[in-house]
Amino acid sequence: MLGTMDRQRSLWAWGWRDKFPDDAARAGLVQLARALVPTAQPASRSLPPDEPEVAPARVSVPDPLVTMSSQTSRDRAAHSRGRAFVDLVAGFAGDYGAPPDLIVRPRDPIGVARVLEVCDERGFAVVPFGGGTSVVGGVDAAAARGDHPAVVCLDLSALAGVLEVDTASRLARIGAGTFGPRIEDELATHGLTLRHFPQSFEFSTLGGWLATRAGGHFATGATHIDDLCHSLTMVAPSGTLATHRHPASGAGPEAARLLLGSEGAFGVITEAWMRVVPRPRWRASASVAFRQFEHGVAAARALVQSGLQPANARLLDPNEARLHRVRFDGSAVLLIGFESSDHPMTAWLTRALELARDHGGEVVAGPTEKTDAPEPAVPAGGHDEAPTEAATWRQAFFDAPYLQSALLSIGILSDTFETACTWAQYPELHAKVTAAMQRALDEECGGGIVSCRFTHLYPDGPAPYYTFVGALRIGGEVAQWRALKAAASEALVQAGGTITHHHAVGRTHKPWYERERPPLFGDALTAIKRTFDPRGIMNPGALI
Repeated sequence: MLGTMDRQRSLWAWGWRDKFPDDAARAGLVQLARALVPTAQPASRSLPPDEPEVAPARVSVPDPLVTMSSQTSRDRAAHSRGRAFVDLVAGFAGDYGAPPDLIVRPRDPIGVARVLEVCDERGFAVVPFGGGTSVVGGVDAAAARGDHPAVVCLDLSALAGVLEVDTASRLARIGAGTFGPRIEDELATHGLTLRHFPQSFEFSTLGGWLATRAGGHFATGATHIDDLCHSLTMVAPSGTLATHRHPASGAGPEAARLLLGSEGAFGVITEAWMRVVPRPRWRASASVAFRQFEHGVAAARALVQSGLQPANARLLDPNEARLHRVRFDGSAVLLIGFESSDHPMTAWLTRALELARDHGGEVVAGPTEKTDAPEPAVPAGGHDEAPTEAATWRQAFFDAPYLQSALLSIGILSDTFETACTWAQYPELHAKVTAAMQRALDEECGGGIVSCRFTHLYPDGPAPYYTFVGALRIGGEVAQWRALKAAASEALVQAGGTITHHHAVGRTHKPWYERERPPLFGDALTAIKRTFDPRGIMNPGALI
């Protein structure tokens, strides 16, 4: 659900309504913003009303869906869009556009099939909805409307819980509507963890992760939810597809790989068998500073190509280190962490630090090691004993979406974009992207900040993640953001990076995804959609 009896999600800002900064906190943020963006003139703005005004629903609830449907104003407003910057701007203005005409919460896969049957008969568009944290327009009801007589938001929150655990095979069957904290709480009773902690962990669901090929917090190894999926079930307008359960197979193209990342365009993922592991007991971590970011890049490459597979290997450039209050001396920082449920990690960390020193790194915190009994995992992966830099970064990582909303409320634009490229491509890509974004910030905001971090590392390349901050043009926020987003996207594509490493395609990235995607494969996807969804009711406009 979007909230509980005693706590509600914000209608327009990120996360819990009661965590949004009060007037005093926002006044302090104004002073910080002036220091970060000297060209800006930040000031606290009036917040949107608590009770939304939405247009009347265009249809009444069909009789077969009465027991599972809602048409309240707040419910429809809360399901109208995701949490991209343009969604925050609209919500801040109290504009819920064309919200879904009804919210439907089926209780089981049979109910999902019934909803799709009714919608298919009537030509209603269907937008599958997990936690509503999409930052790429993936759950935009207005964009899905087209010429459909109604838009139905299919909320999966009732299809929740760890339904079955196979401890011998280290597998768990989990409902697609299960939010991250509940997954970890219920697996903890078996001493297990899914070990997938995206930034949206608290407010996103397993089904959403699978449908968008979400990336987790861990920097190497199983970085995407794809790697953790054993099998899954999807209900489509034309029927139900449950992929075969096996650890590996050479029997033709893998069906599960087709459904992963389908973004609700084919059907609704209802449950999945996921690969789980014992909770970690041994942890070791350290922070390494580099006078030059390029030396940190070389150290990160050496580390990931060594085969050591650290759980955490976050490289922050000097701007990123300052923005997230990790270091203020102009150095880049590599945060390194190892964990295991089976053995101490001392030797692994020792070798990692040797590699970092070989590239000019200076250990500035740690090494710290800890052994304890299995305990509930936290979103950052359990590194509670981490050095100050890592602990500060971890908190800033999960607070960042809250900060974005708060900055918007004082007239500051902040957002992120990410990519992946080969190590050989990276120097040129980084130079082109940062130059393009600085030019765009100068033109659109009168200046601003661009920072970079590596979120994930692979032997063949990194996943760079960029943050940009500038002054808002009140009244022209959306046009301003679109110009910045286009500049970033064009620079990524021209430099050979992917349009997204883990934020998904949705509607925002689709123009660049269509350029990246081989044309023949695009034709194949269109044909597959026609098979699963003959009348084109599933999340129209997303992905395909």
